[in-house]
Amino acid sequence: MSFAAETSLTRPFKEHPDTVGETYVEHAEVAGRMGVVMIAAGCACLLHAVFPFLFTRTGSKMIRWMSLHARKRRPGKA
Repeated sequence: MSFAAETSLTRPFKEHPDTVGETYVEHAEVAGRMGVVMIAAGCACLLHAVFPFLFTRTGSKMIRWMSLHARKRRPGKA
């Protein structure tokens, strides 16, 4: 495989992670963790919809955590 072919094949996997200062694996770990948190928040909200006495603040707390975590990942932000 030529260098040009490797570059064109790897570019889609590196371009976005590079913008947030991460490797592909680091980005996959962070994005995967965020996805799990979103699923958990969604489940908590669905249960809260049926049982309003459960998870009364869980959804909003998880959204706040995700927002703060995402802001910290922006290049040049802390």
